[in-house]
Amino acid sequence: MLGALPMKRPVLLGGRGGAERGGRLGWILRVWLPVLICLAVIGRESTNSFAAEYTSGPLRRAFEYIFGPVTPEHWHLVHHVMRKTGHFLGYGFTGVAWLRAWLLTWRAPLQRTSIWRWRREGLVLGLLCTMGTACIDELHQTYIPSRTGLISDAWIDTAGAAAMMSVLVLLWVLLPDRRRAV
Repeated sequence: MLGALPMKRPVLLGGRGGAERGGRLGWILRVWLPVLICLAVIGRESTNSFAAEYTSGPLRRAFEYIFGPVTPEHWHLVHHVMRKTGHFLGYGFTGVAWLRAWLLTWRAPLQRTSIWRWRREGLVLGLLCTMGTACIDELHQTYIPSRTGLISDAWIDTAGAAAMMSVLVLLWVLLPDRRRAV
């Protein structure tokens, strides 16, 4: 039964070396640095410099270089969709970073549990942390005059994380663990 298999830390998530390789600080950086980078990017993009009025020009030039000219009426919709897609994908990667960090952090405490419980705990924590990040980001944007903090954006962000995590769950189910055969 899959749920009863002993848990092993996947090499893909950070290798087999624990805290002893590079010391405790090195381990913490390897595990949590991707989350901190994602949070820094979100913090930077949540400023006045990334308001819609400032991203429209560069994004339009890039879009028209690839796809050709677009009318001003259509550009408004294209720009809106591009920005919301950016929310979705950016927070999708942030959710995966949170998931990875929690899986590696909870490796030892959940050593005696099933791999599926370990993954479920990581998924729940990763999604909750992403949702919290999205809500804090939107709250922060309400204090910036050129930005709008919208709860719908927080839901888009959380949906992006849930979608990326769902892809990982599918991969966990569909791809066999090659190490068990060894």
